[in-house]
Amino acid sequence: MDLDFERCYRAVDSRDQRFDGWFYTGVLSTGIYCRPSCPATTPKRKNVRFFPSAAAAQGAGLRACRRCRPDATPGSPQWDLRADLVSRAMRLIADGVVDRDGVPGLAARLGYTERHLHRLLRTELGAGPLALARAQRAQTARTLIESTDLGLAEVAFAAGFGSVRQFNDTLREVYAVPPSELRANRRRPTVPAGPGTITVRLAYRPPLHVGALLDFLAPRTLPGVDQVRAGTYHRGLRLPHGTGTAALAPTERHVVATLRLTDLRDLAPAVARCRRLLDLDADPTAVDAALATDPALAPMVAAEPGVRVPRTVDGFEVAVRAVVGQQVSVASARTTLTRLLSQLPAPVPEADGLSAFPAAEEVLAAPDTAFRMPAARRETLRRLAAAVAAGEIDLEPGGDRQETRQRLLALPGIGAWTADYVALRALGDPDVLLPTDVAVRRGAAALGLPDSPDTLHSYADRWRPWRSYALSRLWRAA
Repeated sequence: MDLDFERCYRAVDSRDQRFDGWFYTGVLSTGIYCRPSCPATTPKRKNVRFFPSAAAAQGAGLRACRRCRPDATPGSPQWDLRADLVSRAMRLIADGVVDRDGVPGLAARLGYTERHLHRLLRTELGAGPLALARAQRAQTARTLIESTDLGLAEVAFAAGFGSVRQFNDTLREVYAVPPSELRANRRRPTVPAGPGTITVRLAYRPPLHVGALLDFLAPRTLPGVDQVRAGTYHRGLRLPHGTGTAALAPTERHVVATLRLTDLRDLAPAVARCRRLLDLDADPTAVDAALATDPALAPMVAAEPGVRVPRTVDGFEVAVRAVVGQQVSVASARTTLTRLLSQLPAPVPEADGLSAFPAAEEVLAAPDTAFRMPAARRETLRRLAAAVAAGEIDLEPGGDRQETRQRLLALPGIGAWTADYVALRALGDPDVLLPTDVAVRRGAAALGLPDSPDTLHSYADRWRPWRSYALSRLWRAA
């Protein structure tokens, strides 16, 4: 990553929150590293060094600032913007793949050798996959220490450390205090949390248009899977070590996430998936600035800044929704999906009555009577479920977007609209347009834009690389 000193220093001097997560400021005279928006006095130029990742700063012997909490910044938006090996690796590391499967498992998921992967990550981020995962484990441990009453040994293993000694050494190195001191300084919650319940704050770069997210999610909720209640989005989660639920309540400065987990080792993956669902790592200022150059979109951008792309916590769920939603209304698709869920074995609900969307194996085993749809579409769903269950199609954040799209298009009954909808919401592609979508064409007409698919597709080149965000605005205009 190219970190121009003058640009980075100006961002630090102005305490610009937009750059939080893009890079980290190392202050050599104090031995700490900060986020760019740290409120402390701007350090002298001669004492400053910039790092592309928290892990790189830690590798240089610096500890995290206790004032600005650089480990609690939004993630870099480039990992969603880009589709290369490094960005895929970063999405998988955030999802906890290294903690579960080690670096060999990460390399296997990506289809490259460990040596090549390590070399690329070191070149771009100043740290290898183990160091990047270690930095995330330290953050997860701090969250557990400050948010739960778990014993410190339990925290160590829940955060993914291999031993208590490794846990103690890492936290002393990253935060310059023993774990017991982090707990002594914590603020106790006003409302006691139940077993397995953790409340965390999910940072984002403002602005965040909460209404646009909830307006999209609310009509698509499914009984027993998700719901919107009093401005909070609730849903069930399927996680690597178990299940859980999330209640996401957006506020002016962060999203309050109340997570109920059957296994606390799933904290990091749950946080990563909730962030992905609400597109919290986006850079709305950059997106809106680009879209506002189009006179047709400029008034909407000015009136509603910070519109995000609603994504997902479950790629297979979005793929099923896309197939069922082909050429039918949102309401009709919801009815069909509700019937499908009612015909499957009832999962054990969590404490708040929600459970995860069925896995591919469960949909594959469903009887014909569960599919109230044309036989051809039922067969498409079964082929999709079989491919996902067999590992032939990767719908998770580390999947190769181009390869996944090609494999989806190879399935009978899946066309460009379905494959691109999956790329938009499951794979997080920021540059997707659905020119044949009825609501998109209606929104384009409402804004005075060309509404024929071919003409709209050509016109939308001016929105690159943010066509997904323009798409969200066209849906709202409709």
